[in-house]
Formats: sequence, C-alpha cells, structure tokens
Amino acid sequence: MSARRVGPYHFDGGTAVVTGAAGGIGAALAVGLAARGSHLVLLDRDADGLEAGAATLRANHSSLCVATYVVDLADDAATVRVAAELARDHADTTLVIHNAGVALAGRFDQVGAEQFDTVLAVNLRAVVTLTRAMLPVLTAHRGAHIAALSSVFGIVAPPGQTAYCTSKFAVRGFMESLRGELAPAGVGVTVVHPGGVRTGIARNAIVGSGLPAADWTAGLSRFERFLSRDPAVAAETILGGVHRRRRRVLVGRDAMVIDALARLLPTTHARLLTAGTHGLTTRR
Repeated sequence: MSARRVGPYHFDGGTAVVTGAAGGIGAALAVGLAARGSHLVLLDRDADGLEAGAATLRANHSSLCVATYVVDLADDAATVRVAAELARDHADTTLVIHNAGVALAGRFDQVGAEQFDTVLAVNLRAVVTLTRAMLPVLTAHRGAHIAALSSVFGIVAPPGQTAYCTSKFAVRGFMESLRGELAPAGVGVTVVHPGGVRTGIARNAIVGSGLPAADWTAGLSRFERFLSRDPAVAAETILGGVHRRRRRVLVGRDAMVIDALARLLPTTHARLLTAGTHGLTTRR
C-alpha cells in the first residue's frame, strides 16, 4: 500500500491518550487537548494528582469524557495490563502522547543496575509496550497520530546521563523508524525534544546509589535554575507540532541551540557539553 498524504491532525472529537498526566507537561497537554475538544485518557502513578487534574477538566469541559488509569510504568507487567485495557476500552483513540519520564542522577559507575533498568522501563519500554497495544486502534483511524517526548538529551549526550540518554536516544530511533512504517496507514509520528521546562523531573529524579548526597544537592540546585519554560507554553508548542504533523518538534530556544550545535559540530560539541555540565543535567 502506498503512502497517501494526510492533512493536519484534528483534535476536536478525537480521543487522546496521555501518559504522565498528573503534572508538568502532561497535565498541560491534557488542558490544551481539552480546550481543543479532545476526549481524554490520562495515565500516571500519582493517583491524587491525576484525579485532581481530571476533576478540574471534567468541571471545565462537561461535554468531554475524561478517563484515568493509575499505573506505575516502571512495572512492566502493570504496563502490559493497562495497555491491553486501553486497546480494549478506547477503540476510538486517535492520538497517543508518550510523555511520562523519569531521570536518574549520577554517572554510570554511581548508579545501580536496577536503577538504570527503571529508567529504561519508564522512558522506553512503556513507550514500546503501549504503542504495540494501541497500534491496531490507531491504524483503524486514518489520520491518527503518535507523539513521544524524547529530550535534548536524545540529540546530545552529556556526561552523568548515561541511563537517560540511552532511553531518549532509543525513543527517538524507535519513533523515527516507526514513522515510515505507519505512513501507508495514514498515521503520523512526531518526536519531541524539550529543553529546560519547569517540571518536577529533576526534583523527582532517582538518585544513584553511589552518588554522594552533597553532589546531588549541589547539582540539583544548579540545574533547576535552567528549568524556566512554562509547561503550558511547552504543551502548546507540542500540540501545534502534532496539528501540523511535524516530524520533529524542538521545545525552547535552548533546544534549538543544542540541536544547531550538534549539527554544526558533530564531533566536537561533546567537549563543550562536558565543560558546561556538572552534577544533575537532565532536561525535560
């Protein structure tokens, strides 16, 4: 089957699945989607935050359906179960946004194997598992769309972020390859690379078991100064990219600068990153 071009993604009347929807970019995406007329299926491990956000959305948009699922995407078995539920109960889904993410502070030799695997479970395996389950649903709706949040650290790889970079480069590769596979079905794919967005990902990061407490505190304090972009602004950029079927969305001027740096200095930008990053350097 040859690929036929599809037009812009239409939010109004569609159903959107959003992971990591209890706060930060995920919660802002839910607000933006509701404002555009999308029914919502929201996932997060934070039951209280998820239900509070859903209650506000229901109150403000009484005509929309807002379903919630409490799940820890670090639990592979739980992810498989919820993925099957979503495919069964939400056959009208036309948009999936993989937003959930977790950070891990510390060099490779400072983090445990289980800690490293948790990052891969949330940031990568959950994306693959949910996509696999929802693929028959999405391909049944020509004009559907999938978006996944990689990171600027899916473009460049600074020291101290081996687990995070591994997961985010892998998400980028998975989605970019998937794009060509889904084009004949008329399903779009967007990879998102946020820069410094004001979310809780740094404060909620897993701390490497071998990372000294003083190093963690100092690194966190330095890095949080760079997390300045409003999640609502980031969400609008992402949704604008989805609407226009952008293959790639850079969120923030810092993301644009880092992307340009990687393109202009493909072999030497790593030295600049090493010089400019210390301690916790995760961006989302």
